[in-house]
Amino acid sequence: MKQPDLSIRLGPLNLQNPVMTASGTFGYGPEYHRLYDVNLLGGIVTKSITLKPRPGNPAPRIYETPSGMLNSIGLQNVGVEAFVKTKLPFLRGLRGPKVIVSLAGESVSEYVALARRLDGEKGIDGFELNISCPNCEQGGMEFGVDPRGTARLVKAVAAATRRPLIVKLSPNVTDVVAIARAAAGAGAQILSLINTLVGLAVDPARWKPRIATVTGGLSGPAIRPVALRMVWQVHRALPKIPLIGIGGILTAADAVEFMLCGASAFQVGTANYVNPQAPVEILQGLRTYLTERKLVSAKKLVGGLKVPRVLRGIPKVVAG
Repeated sequence: MKQPDLSIRLGPLNLQNPVMTASGTFGYGPEYHRLYDVNLLGGIVTKSITLKPRPGNPAPRIYETPSGMLNSIGLQNVGVEAFVKTKLPFLRGLRGPKVIVSLAGESVSEYVALARRLDGEKGIDGFELNISCPNCEQGGMEFGVDPRGTARLVKAVAAATRRPLIVKLSPNVTDVVAIARAAAGAGAQILSLINTLVGLAVDPARWKPRIATVTGGLSGPAIRPVALRMVWQVHRALPKIPLIGIGGILTAADAVEFMLCGASAFQVGTANYVNPQAPVEILQGLRTYLTERKLVSAKKLVGGLKVPRVLRGIPKVVAG
């Protein structure tokens, strides 16, 4: 049997495989290129870029939790001008993965200015709007928790760029489908979900929070069941919108779960800290999984979850 076809169509983007890296966990690319050839990946999402450099939140800002990690980095980054001068040249030289630049701001006008500034730069295949960061005092998540705010931001950015637009959704909402529908209706061509959940860790010896900002974003395997549920919900509600699954993917089996729930591609995040080789190991594992099951294409997995017939007509997930 010949090797399975790992290529994936993600809206207007053609990926050589569905393995992507998540924003904030992979630097700007060169950091991991020293460890393996990142040209093997399907896509790279950069650290979120803002108009001006950001120093990030004060330390401590990372704490390991059971099956996860709590972080409050605060969108530390070099700013858009330094990104263009010092980071983008490396990304332009890549020949395999699609390069997605994550954009973040404190207002609609800042997101629009970023999109306009980068729209004409070579080496960028699309933008991911970070409207769901839970550890910034202004901007970020406030756009991603309200359908009207989401639609207003996405519509404005979509009008400012010719690049494919991905919107990263927050799990810290009552109805993720409503946010997804608003983003898609306003011009998002692809949705990625989920960002981190708001969490808190306490030091019982000192009676203090483990991180300086008190709360932060919880990531890692602990959130995977929540992420899978939300991907499944959004895929059921909006089956024509391509999805990128994110949340605690450590192995190829984890990735397959997201694809079965409706994700066409997936992003590896916290796993990069645990095992820097995780993305390429997951890629090989996915190839093996398809070969063993005699599946000719990774596309065969997308949305393949076998739901009991009695549940197919239930419009919403009921907990309890």
